[in-house]
Amino acid sequence: MICAIHQPNYIPWLGLYYKIYKSDVFVYLDDAQYSNQADHNVNKIKTSNGEFRIKVPVEQHLGDLIFEVRTKDELKWKDKHLKTLQMNYGKAEFFKEVFPDYSDVLLKKYSSISEMNMAIDKYICDGFGINTKIVKSSDFNIHSSRERKVLDICKTVGASEYLSGNGARVYQKEENFLKEGIKLTYTDYKPIEYKQVWKGFAPCMSAIDYIFNCGFDWNFVIEEVRRLNNVV
Repeated sequence: MICAIHQPNYIPWLGLYYKIYKSDVFVYLDDAQYSNQADHNVNKIKTSNGEFRIKVPVEQHLGDLIFEVRTKDELKWKDKHLKTLQMNYGKAEFFKEVFPDYSDVLLKKYSSISEMNMAIDKYICDGFGINTKIVKSSDFNIHSSRERKVLDICKTVGASEYLSGNGARVYQKEENFLKEGIKLTYTDYKPIEYKQVWKGFAPCMSAIDYIFNCGFDWNFVIEEVRRLNNVV
């Protein structure tokens, strides 16, 4: 059984959904420490002036875990984000089809930023037809850290293989996984190109950029990744 793990980020790029798709069970690392350097509350969209970072205001204290951080909804940031999306993607082919349902998901009340991010991901996964089993690490009561925590999570869910992002190559050791009877593999996702509004192509945008422009066409994503990996 293949397991993948990732922290819950704000409308992440397509590579995250690809990792969910390739897994039998996907674990949100929602009990990791919140970091202002991560994408828990920020991501990129495309505008007429190039890429633009949309950021969620949060109430966060030093040492807070991701699931303990709340969004400052009293600042009406959700309305601002939706207006920004409408202004920049209003002419995209699938905007009118996607925007109402996405708005409904975003405008709901959530207890934390992790709960909101996971709800958005569920909406997107459902649209793509991705039905991977999804759980939260905070439900496991695991108190180890870094590579050890990854191993403990894999053992808890009964994984025989761990599908990792490529950024973890610098600190993960394959022999440590093999000692636990777990195969370590890395995602083969490569950023794809697709039609976008505005001039030129901006890579690695939030997945919402792809969805507004191309709809929930997951087959195109898979076919393009296969082509980039020279898989017949």
